[in-house]
Amino acid sequence: MSNQLKYEKILDALQELLVNKKLQTISVSEIAQAAGMGKGSIYYYFPSKDAIFEALIQRNYQKPLETAKNLAAQTDISPFTRMAMIFQACTFSSSEFLKQGDTVPADIREKSFLHQKYMSHLISELKPELTEIIRQGIESNDIRFDYPAALAEIVLIVLTVKLDNTLVPSSGEEIEETLQGLISLLEKGTGTPPGALNYLTI
Repeated sequence: MSNQLKYEKILDALQELLVNKKLQTISVSEIAQAAGMGKGSIYYYFPSKDAIFEALIQRNYQKPLETAKNLAAQTDISPFTRMAMIFQACTFSSSEFLKQGDTVPADIREKSFLHQKYMSHLISELKPELTEIIRQGIESNDIRFDYPAALAEIVLIVLTVKLDNTLVPSSGEEIEETLQGLISLLEKGTGTPPGALNYLTI
């Protein structure tokens, strides 16, 4: 078995264990057993359980982050369309990562903790790319705003919390209302023509 395959098996093992167990109660020995290898092999690839978890988060968001970087360079596409494509990819990744099927974690706080870790990683990693897209929109006069990094962070925080729908559970109508409110604020605050930001709800 190649080193890369073993590395992936370790991440798969932790993800499977997270379906029914709290992260804090999962041991490296359990991860090793689920991965079908010795505990010593785990430490060849990762220094700790936390390092395995961080790698699992990074793997989950690898595709949307690559998408974000590619879109930031495509100045021929509207900044709003590029933003929407990023959000769509991230929303799909978030829901797939902790897809439980018919299994519901007994401890909702644990599920919220895990989602918080995922969203924190997503926001910090996506902020530079989204900031660049907004900056390009400012340069092309599609967006009128003086603080692209702040705007990127605000949009990411609101969207990840509402679309993830774990930290602040809401009905579909409530989510839609929040997103429409965000769109209205962005349009008025950035001088964007009405309707241009409706892509954000895709």
